[in-house]
Amino acid sequence: MNLKIIRRGGNEFSKGIIKENPVLGLMLGLCSVLAVSTEVKNAVGMGAAMTFVLLGSNILVSLLRNSIPKKIRLPVFIVVIASFTTIVDLVMNAYFPAIHKNLGIFIPLIVVNCIIIARAEAFASKNPVGIAIVDAFGMGLGYTLAMFILAAIREIFGNGTFWGIKFFEGFNPVLIMILPAGAFITIGLMMAVLRVIKK
Repeated sequence: MNLKIIRRGGNEFSKGIIKENPVLGLMLGLCSVLAVSTEVKNAVGMGAAMTFVLLGSNILVSLLRNSIPKKIRLPVFIVVIASFTTIVDLVMNAYFPAIHKNLGIFIPLIVVNCIIIARAEAFASKNPVGIAIVDAFGMGLGYTLAMFILAAIREIFGNGTFWGIKFFEGFNPVLIMILPAGAFITIGLMMAVLRVIKK
C-alpha cells in the first residue's frame, strides 16, 4: 500500500516537470512567462511566488474539498488563491522590493493564472492533501524551471549578463532576445526540444 502511494507521488511530481509541464507542455500562464523572463532574477522571483500560491491553494482546496458546494466551487477557489496571492505580494514588497517592482502587476495577476485555477479544479479538489502537495511542488518546479531556462537564454544573449552580472566583455547583445519576439522564438524552440525529449 505504501509503495503504491510513493509511486503515485513520484508520478505526480515528475509529470509537472516533463510530461505535463505547465508552460512547455500545457502552455498555461504564458502571459507572465513571456513578460517577466527578461532576467533570471525576475524568473526565480515569479517562480517562487507561483509555487507558494500553488502550494497554499492546493492544500486548502484539498482540505475543504468535501465541504465546498459544487455550485460555488470556482468563487471559493478564487478567494483561496487571492488570499495566498495577497500574502506573497505583501511579503515580496516588504523583503524583496527590487524584484517586486520588476514583477509589477504580474504578482496580483497570479489570482487569475490558469495554472493555479486548473490545479485547484482538476486536481486538488479531487485528491487528498499529501498528493495535492506533491502535485503543487511538481507543477511549481516545472513552471520555475521553464521560466529559469527561458530567462537565462534571453538574458545571456540579450544583455550579455547572468543574474545581472556581465561576463562577456565586448559582447554585442542580440536585441531581439529581450523583445517579445525573442521570447516567442525561444519558448517555441524550448517546446520543440521538450517534445523530442518526450519521444
